[in-house]
Amino acid sequence: MGVRSLAGQVFVLQLVLLILLGVAAVTALVLQAQGASVREARERSLVGAETFANAPGTLAAMKSADPSALLQPRAEAARRKSGVDYIVAFSPAGYRWTHPDPRLIGKHVTGTFDEALAGHPHTSTFGTPVGPAVDSTVPVFDSHGKVVGLVAVGITVRSVHQRVAGQLPLLFGAAGGALLLVAGGSALVSRRLRRQTRGLEPAELRRMYDHHDAVLHAAREGVLIVDEDGLLVLANDESRRLLGLPQGVEGQRVTELGFAPVLVELLLSGRSATDEVHAVGERLLAVNVRPTAPGGGPAGSMVTLRDTTELEAVTGKAAVAEHRLRLLYDAATRVGTALDIVRTAEELTRFAVPRFADYVSVDLVDSILQGGEPEGTIMRRTAVTGIHEDHPLYPVGKLIDFGAETPQAIGFGTGEPVLEADLPALTGWQEEDPVNARRIIAHGIHSMMVIPLRARGILMGVASFWRSERPEPFEEEDVAVAEELVARAALAIDNARRYTREHTTAVTLQRSLLPRGVPEQTALDVAYRYLPAQAGVGGDWFDVIPLPGARVALVVGDVVGHGLHAAATMGRLRTAVDNFSALDLPPDELLVRLDELVSRIDSDEASGETGAGVTGATCLYAVYDPVAGRVAVARAGHPGPAVVLPDGTVSFPDVPVAPPLGLGGSLPVEAAHLVLPEGSRLVLYTDGLVEDRDRDIDTGLEQLRAALTAAGNRTPEETCADVLGALLPERPNDDIALLVARTRLLPSDRVATWEVPSDPAAVAPVRSDCARTLDSWGLQDIGYATELILSELITNALRYGSQPIRVRMLYDRCLICEVSDGSSTSPHMRRAALTDEGGRGLFLVGQFAERWGTRYTARGKVIWSEQALHDGQREPGPEAVEDLLDQWDDSAL
Repeated sequence: MGVRSLAGQVFVLQLVLLILLGVAAVTALVLQAQGASVREARERSLVGAETFANAPGTLAAMKSADPSALLQPRAEAARRKSGVDYIVAFSPAGYRWTHPDPRLIGKHVTGTFDEALAGHPHTSTFGTPVGPAVDSTVPVFDSHGKVVGLVAVGITVRSVHQRVAGQLPLLFGAAGGALLLVAGGSALVSRRLRRQTRGLEPAELRRMYDHHDAVLHAAREGVLIVDEDGLLVLANDESRRLLGLPQGVEGQRVTELGFAPVLVELLLSGRSATDEVHAVGERLLAVNVRPTAPGGGPAGSMVTLRDTTELEAVTGKAAVAEHRLRLLYDAATRVGTALDIVRTAEELTRFAVPRFADYVSVDLVDSILQGGEPEGTIMRRTAVTGIHEDHPLYPVGKLIDFGAETPQAIGFGTGEPVLEADLPALTGWQEEDPVNARRIIAHGIHSMMVIPLRARGILMGVASFWRSERPEPFEEEDVAVAEELVARAALAIDNARRYTREHTTAVTLQRSLLPRGVPEQTALDVAYRYLPAQAGVGGDWFDVIPLPGARVALVVGDVVGHGLHAAATMGRLRTAVDNFSALDLPPDELLVRLDELVSRIDSDEASGETGAGVTGATCLYAVYDPVAGRVAVARAGHPGPAVVLPDGTVSFPDVPVAPPLGLGGSLPVEAAHLVLPEGSRLVLYTDGLVEDRDRDIDTGLEQLRAALTAAGNRTPEETCADVLGALLPERPNDDIALLVARTRLLPSDRVATWEVPSDPAAVAPVRSDCARTLDSWGLQDIGYATELILSELITNALRYGSQPIRVRMLYDRCLICEVSDGSSTSPHMRRAALTDEGGRGLFLVGQFAERWGTRYTARGKVIWSEQALHDGQREPGPEAVEDLLDQWDDSAL
């Protein structure tokens, strides 16, 4: 009995009415019981209050000295017997004498009881968490009519649920009986209707039949119904088309329809079949057979037919398309994995062989391999891969000038792919290189495609695909796949080309900015190593700068980042340090000036278009004096140096660290002063040596200490090799600069010093002492020029300086003369006028010395000059000297 049937609809209507009546009855019962319960509760609470208030002994107990002791037991006994919720007696002032909870005795009652206090009983109803409750309060009078106390009785209305629950079984029983009666009647009606109409109305039966017949004949799948006797009961339009059956074949035997014996046997066997393919004429039909008896129908078979002739062809094409899509998908993950031109070309050839071709070659314009723009048409064979090693194709590295008739030249010239399906029949390319052409044909290569390598509008070369063992030639569909494959490789090659160009430019810039070697000096024996990171060119640098007075400055710095900007920034900082060193500044003052310069550069570039500053660079600057054996070190955000004493002891001196360059905020920089014995090694380095992703700096410093300790008394070159062998990561991600300097001392017999008193007459004795010292050093050749230089420098110190005045001569790679005084007055060379009596002293020094200059100390200044020792010195001849001396008289000295 369905809901759509007439009996079902009648049953549903009766059921709805029955439910509505039941709901109404239950609602009425609940409302009636609730009202009766409230009335009963009000009556019971009032009666209980009046009864307890007028009970014998209540008045006397309320007047007693301890009402609670007398009333509490009586109230609790009465409460339990009467079934009320509470009986509370309390004073006219509102303080309880009794309560079910003894803790509340003596507490003030809640609510108002003014009406009861006035002598009138009061009943109120209020809500509680367990339902409505009723409270009745009555007064207790003495013999004079005075209220001496009050009694409150409360009852919770719970009986409504009991009343309803008691009557629900009767109500549900009546409803169930009515439901059974309705269901029985509906079932009788339904059975009669089903027996007469098979569950449907005549109009609906007709409409359903027409619909099923239209669907059956409009279906694009053939349908046959064969009964158990082998008669064809039904055949739709599609089955008649597929099997070539005429109209009106229903009722004929299957054996008389001209089917193939195999198909006849399948239709009459009564067995199930799924997608069995049978040939019917020029068609391939997929046949499905299902017996009808298991479904409740008469014995026979239902047959469906589906034409798979075109499906076979479509399936083959889909398989080919899927293979090509898979090829392109795999190429996206296997071609172009690195920013390397040759590797990308090799990945393309290895990927396409043997999946897509038997041989693949890539030829690129030679300038492309260097990261440049394509120039000319001569190409270099960059990669070639084949199914056999002994192929006749040009080898890798060969420069090829493809002739105008070759497919490669045509493809590169036009920028369009070239397909040669029958390679032996093509004669134009064979004429360019007949010998190699015959070898290619003899090798069995019969088909070829040439695809130009183009990316971002730049034609970089060609990729050639060859087939030999595969019998089928290349087709137009293969050209489309090859173009997509080559396009992806070309984009990767162009990215690699651009990276190569930028990397080459950055490397060239970096190499041009780094020192080409160690300058000649005698204070230190220096060795260095510079290793760029694999991620690209960085900004680490080092420098060895000779200073006046046989001193040498050692510099190590690091610029954050990689690439052209880091390399250019490194060059700017190195140039700045070199210029500041020319001022002969102490290390701490030099770093302060460098910090100010970086801050100014950052400020200028922050307001520009690039916004790429220098902040974050670090630097360590050290000056070694071989006369005193002292080194002054200052650092800005850079790792401190390591010192290896001659006995092999390794230490990391405590050098105060300042913020990185650009972050100092004009704060002072502190320098550390170390005294190093001769033969000590000073090790300077950048953080890439002791820190990387897998190693923190503390671990790296301990490894450096261990490597230097194990090296023992080694030369700087050997120390560099030992340190890098112990600490160099497998794939360094940051540049590494390492500088090892072994100290030397200038022998004491090559240092001469004199104190000069404040007397012009002291110049001559000093000149005589200097002459004797030069004779002992074997430097008589430059004695005359040296005496002139010292005369002028000492005279200037006496005339313009202050005590103490000292003269020092150093015999090093050159002769160094130094005159120091306690004044900070800066000397300047100028060209004196004809009427001036002085002003030619420094001009004379400049003529006789190779270099001269001034450096300032904490207590004055030092004016120094350097002269070549022997041949090659720049010394004026006698005539020039006389000309210079004639410009003033001896009194000017």
